[in-house]
Order: sequence, then structure tokens, then C-alpha cells
Amino acid sequence: MRGDTAARTAPLLVSGQGGPVLLSADSAADSGVRRTVLPGGLRVVTEHVPGVRSASVGVWVGVGSRDEGPTVAGAAHFLEHLLFKSTPTRSALDIAQAVDAVGGELNAFTAKEQTCYYAHVLDEDLPLAVDLVSDVVLRGLCRAEDVAVERQVVLEEIAMRDDDPEDIVGDTFLTALFGDHPVGRPVIGTVESIETMTAAQLRGFHLRRYRPDRMVVAVAGNIEHERVVELVHRAFGDRLEPGLEPAPRREGRYRARTEPQLKWIHRDSEQAHLVFGVRAYGRHEGRLRWPLSVLNTVLGGGLSSRLFQEIREERGLAYSVYSSVDTYADTGAFSVYLGCQPENLSEVTTLARGVLEDVAANGITDAECARAKGSLRGGLVLGLEDSGSRMNRIGRSELSYGNHRSVSETLARIDTVTTEEVSAVARTLLARPYAVALAGPFQRSRDVPAAVRKLVR
Repeated sequence: MRGDTAARTAPLLVSGQGGPVLLSADSAADSGVRRTVLPGGLRVVTEHVPGVRSASVGVWVGVGSRDEGPTVAGAAHFLEHLLFKSTPTRSALDIAQAVDAVGGELNAFTAKEQTCYYAHVLDEDLPLAVDLVSDVVLRGLCRAEDVAVERQVVLEEIAMRDDDPEDIVGDTFLTALFGDHPVGRPVIGTVESIETMTAAQLRGFHLRRYRPDRMVVAVAGNIEHERVVELVHRAFGDRLEPGLEPAPRREGRYRARTEPQLKWIHRDSEQAHLVFGVRAYGRHEGRLRWPLSVLNTVLGGGLSSRLFQEIREERGLAYSVYSSVDTYADTGAFSVYLGCQPENLSEVTTLARGVLEDVAANGITDAECARAKGSLRGGLVLGLEDSGSRMNRIGRSELSYGNHRSVSETLARIDTVTTEEVSAVARTLLARPYAVALAGPFQRSRDVPAAVRKLVR
């Protein structure tokens, strides 16, 4: 663990069904995060947030769509839906009523490399939140009758995604960038994979993948670490098996199977929606992470960014234009999104490409670097004003890195980024081949404007 104050490791005793249980406990005083490892490898991380009357509980599972084979594409997301339908002691209605009775929130999300089940409640309802979330994650039933009902819900969600051009063009871009690699497949799956998935497949996915050593319980708010550990130990019970073999880790680096491509989707829409970008860095390439964040902010991360000023403010050619970064264990993506009237697509594409080429050739200015760092600092701190965001931060950090950098350390790291570092990242990154995804009223490939086709070198 990192921190100005060295991490301390000390034994901690809690009461278990078979008597006191010895746990390994770490604490990082500067970060405010405390960490305990329970038998079987389950990690519990907490952060006390002064001045709030809430508690946010998240059970993070190191399993996402990247862990699926082609025949079960969308299984992680389908399972996330399914586990809320029933447990041995609760129906879906029981679960909903328990949360509503305390004015809380219970939900989940699935990503490429993790799934999170979370609850947000008053601090006095922390025991209920831990019990509910753990019951769903550990003991959710994959009954055939529930699969049949929830299958239709997931298909409706896919239809909703397909009706949102910005969503579908984002998924299509990752496929154009990474091909049929699991990173390139949609988290939500496909109509074909969801229609053919069985209860047995989902049950097997649950039993094989949802292991304590793949899980992190993150809790933030008006809470005490020792109390949280007791509640988690009680909720997980016999799942905490000493000597459980560690879950297999993803080894090696992402290896490209295909070159970046152009993919287009016909939509009878009033706008054309374009995403183009390049393969970027994995989250463990630490020395490049913050320069890339600064670069993203300069190019399309705010109202003063180059893309926003050039395309929207100066010419009024688009309402929405921005850039973004996606980061995975061993690879990532930098992309630009824009939506405009189809007749303006060629001009807007040329302008956006010109902005990137200028930064690649000439770098950024000291003023841009300073402004972007200020934006990142403010966004980080303001984004941690509630217990839910704090829970997300410590849960992701533990699952992804196994350590916790304090806010002050992160702010200091942002401050160290130099104009030269950002310009160097721009030269390297923006010289890579572009992948392109386009959704709009283009029925044939030859209808796609030449400026868009030329993005794929």
C-alpha cells in the first residue's frame, strides 16, 4: 500500500461461527482507507467519510464480459440481472420491499472486467445493506423460470441500446478497434447469444467465477471498519474457506488479432454519429496514465477543449463533441465522438482530424497543460463529495491495483505532469491507426463520406 504513512499490518479478531477468526488487516492512515483480508481471500476495504449520514456498500467481483467465451457473450450482464430475481430466503418482491422500506437504493452494473452490486442507505441501515447485497451476490438463484422472464428484459435493454445511436456507435467502435477479442465485444451481449443462453450456463458461470478471492467488499460513509468486517464475515459465512486456491489471473498483454477497421450502421436518423480513435494504454502503465488524462482533457474534455472550441463554438457544426479514454488491464482506447447533420459530416470529420494531427505534430501549450491539470484536480475532488463515489473509488482501486493512493497523493501526481510528457504521448498515440464507427442515414458503404473512409489509414 502506498502512502506518506507506512502501511501497518496487524491481527484482528472477530467472532465467527466457530469462534474467533484471525484476519490480516492493513490500514493506510493518510488515505483514510482500511483493509482486511478474510479467510478465502475476500478483501474488505472501508473509508470513513466525516459529516455524512449514509453508507454505501458494494460487492465488487473481478468478472466481466472479458471473461466470456463467444457462445456465452453477455453472460456476466445477464447474470447480474438474474441474481436479483430470487434467493433461498427472498423473492424479487421481498428484495425490492426491503430496500424501499428504508428509502435506499439497490442496483448493479457490469463492465468489461468487473461487476458491482451496490446499495446506498442511511448509516443505521448498514446491516440490512450488507445482508441484502451479499445474499443477492452469493445466493441468487438461477432458476429456469427467472431466466425466461429476465431474458426478455435483457433483450429490451439491447433494443434500447440500438435505439440510441450514441450508445450503439460506442459499442461498434470498440469492435472496430479490437475485433472479435473479448475486449471488443459488447458487454450486453447480442440478441443471438441472449436468446440461446440457458439457466445451466448462467448457473455454471456463477459458481465458477463468483469466488471470494475474486471479490472485494467496499463500504464508505458513516461507518466503522471493525463493524463492517463483522457484518461481512457474518453475511459470507461458510463461503470464507481457508486455503481456497487463488482464482486464475489474466496473464500477458493484449495482442491484436486484427487491424483497426471502419464499421458503419445504417440508421434512419437526423444526425450522423461518428466515433474514431486508437488503441491506448492499459491501467498498469502508470507513467502514461496521467499524461494521457491531461491530453484527453485538452483535446475534448471540457468547454475550453480544442475540439469543442473548433467545431461547436467557432463554427456551430455540432451540438455534442468530446473525447474519452477507456482503460483496461492491458490495453485501452482513446476516442473522439461527434454528432452532426449528415451533410456536415465531411467538414466536421476533417476539422476533428486536423485538431488531432496538429497536437500530434506540435504538442500542447503550457497554458493548456495547466488548465487541464486544474480541471482534473477539481473533477477528482468534487466527484468524491458523497459516500457512493468514495465506495466506487476504493472498490475499483482494490480490485484493479490492490492498493489505495490518497486523494492528496493523486493530486500531487497530477501536478507532476509536464507539457513535454503530454506532447510526447500525443506524438506516439495519435500516430497509431484509427478505428472508425459510424451510425447514420448511409445505406451503402459508398455513401460513407470520403473524409470518414480516409480516417482508416
